[in-house]
This record gives sequence, structure tokens and C-alpha cells, in this order.
Amino acid sequence: LDTLEKWVKEIFSEIPNNGLPKPSFGHLTQPFDTPEFHKLYRVVPIRKVHSLSITWALPPQEQYYRVKPLHYISWLVGHEGKGSVLSFLRKKFWALALYGGNGETGFEQNSTYSIFSISVTLTDEGYKHFYEVAHVVFQYVKMLQKRGPDKRQVIWEEIQKIEANEFHYQEQTDPVDYVESLCENMQLFRKEDFLTGDQLLFEYKPEV
Repeated sequence: LDTLEKWVKEIFSEIPNNGLPKPSFGHLTQPFDTPEFHKLYRVVPIRKVHSLSITWALPPQEQYYRVKPLHYISWLVGHEGKGSVLSFLRKKFWALALYGGNGETGFEQNSTYSIFSISVTLTDEGYKHFYEVAHVVFQYVKMLQKRGPDKRQVIWEEIQKIEANEFHYQEQTDPVDYVESLCENMQLFRKEDFLTGDQLLFEYKPEV
């Protein structure tokens, strides 16, 4: 550590600090409020695959990193058991897989907006019924909206435990990648959360 600290001081201490605050683009609200965003686009893929992607633009969510509301919603949307969207679509032979969530990259989550996407891999039959598939997805999201978050915290605590286990038993990553990840975290989280803020769930706040 002493050697590493010496190297860091030698390399970075000469970089001037201009004293300016971190730039924020929070004043640029509603970046997707354009006619182009509220449309259905058909794209011809390079490989033979049918995929339906639905994208919502939401207010910035990065300040809620201790709650991770989009992670909670993606957990429910991506569930594959009885009563799930995917289970229903598979029984209809319309879908093979479903993914929902926010990648938490700078493009999908920043000070201006957050993106939430649901992507369904369709069968040939599902492609013929993609309007019905989209309708089922919207119905499920509407049901989650009406029911609200789980009052007994069971689902949230289950997600919290799984993420904690994955954090504690994760494989060692490349040191350079790890340092890069930590530097990004230092721009987003409180000091005590630099190591864990992008992975762990800390607080249950159903209102969020």
C-alpha cells in the first residue's frame, strides 16, 4: 500500500484542481419528450431473431441507490415462475425469454433521466402476435402499479439477501477494472458506500 500510495502521489499530484463543482445536467428535464420517442419502430435484425423491446424514460433515480427501486421492479418483471409474464407467454408459445431493468450505466442512469426497458425474445408465433405480447407486458406493469410494493418486505428482503451473497462470494476481478469501477462509484455514492453502493440494497422505502 505504501508503494501504491507513493506512485499515486507522484503521478496525480501535479494535476491542477480548478475548484469547480461536478457538472450537473439535472435542469435538462424530459429529454425524451419528443414525438420520435413515442413511436413503434420496426428494425430488421442481422441475425434471425425476433425481439420486442419496450422502453420508458423516468426521472433520475441515481439518488435512490440505497433503495434501488428499478432493481426491485426488474426483479418482479423478470420473474419466471408461476404467475409471471414469461410463464404466461411461454404457455402461449409466444416467448422464449424476458429481461427487464436498468443497466446502471451512464447512458441508462444519470442526472437527467433513467431508462427502464423490458425486452422479450419472441418465437415465430410470438412475432405474429407482438401487439398482444406488448399488451400483456403493460397489463402486468399496471397490476404492479395498482398493488404497490410488497408491504411485508418479503420480496425486497429476498433480493437484498441474494445481492449480499453475490457480493460476499463474488470472484476476484481484474485489479484495473476494479479501480476503474471504484473511481466511478466515488462520483456517485457517499464515502462509506464506495465499495458496495452499486451492488447492495440498504433501505426499504415503499414510497420510492
